Amino acid sequence: MDPVEIEAKTLIQKSKTPSNDYVINPYTGCVLGCAYCFASFAGRQFGRSVKEWGDYLYVKKNAVELARAELTKMPERKRRGTILLSSVTDPYQGHEAKYRLTRGILRELQRVEYPGLVRILTKSPVVTRDIDLLTSLPRAEVGMTVTTTDDKVSRWLEVRAPLASRRLRTLAELTEAGIPTYAFVGPLLPHFATRPELLDDLFGRLVDTGVREVFMEHINLKRYIRERMDQVLADEPEDVREAYLQARTKEHREQLDAIVAELLDKHGLRLRFEEVVHHDDNDALRQRLMSSG
Repeated sequence: MDPVEIEAKTLIQKSKTPSNDYVINPYTGCVLGCAYCFASFAGRQFGRSVKEWGDYLYVKKNAVELARAELTKMPERKRRGTILLSSVTDPYQGHEAKYRLTRGILRELQRVEYPGLVRILTKSPVVTRDIDLLTSLPRAEVGMTVTTTDDKVSRWLEVRAPLASRRLRTLAELTEAGIPTYAFVGPLLPHFATRPELLDDLFGRLVDTGVREVFMEHINLKRYIRERMDQVLADEPEDVREAYLQARTKEHREQLDAIVAELLDKHGLRLRFEEVVHHDDNDALRQRLMSSG
């Protein structure tokens, strides 16, 4: 799959995600193509369907230049905001090795000594390439998405993403380098409701890497995501299909919430936002964060 190079008009956008003020997406699309990804809508502006998620990538070749220009114009008071890289793409997917857009953007943030928090969210060990820049920023943290410790499950749902075991090693490397880390356990896989020992193992492995905080989301099964998930689940046993069907119910989420609370306490992990986020509740969460800030 050959990426398409484009000229973007803007780069630093106001964020719609809780706790982030701004977001930077150097790419549109994501070749990792995870079956459950909510961002599979992102290619609509280029006429791409949800079913094509993972099969296209648009590279904002002028992203570094835009970052330089927009940061230069940004008022000092706005520079205190949290910037997320990234929300609807992975900033360290394979083509970053060639284009180096994320590295260039980090360099621009370093140049202006950006005082706000620079937050990374990725599934890729390529992030360790930029440890030098991340440690030189006034404030930076890296989140690694880890949904399982089972590489077979990882390969099933996250077909082209780095294996879960490699992501765990990456978290340990980042922690050793002195970079604050967190784990994004999102989505919270439905089968943990009947196999809590698997979530217990995941939390234990995260603690072993030095992680002390997790951000968790229930699986988003809106219609456009189910179109992709149904293809993945078609050949699975009935009990697996049933687990994902039940995941759409409030009772299932409450059952998982209770399991999560017990295991977080056992492992001494903090839960970001103090709850497992459900996409339908994002607006309410955002309002609570604004009122508490």
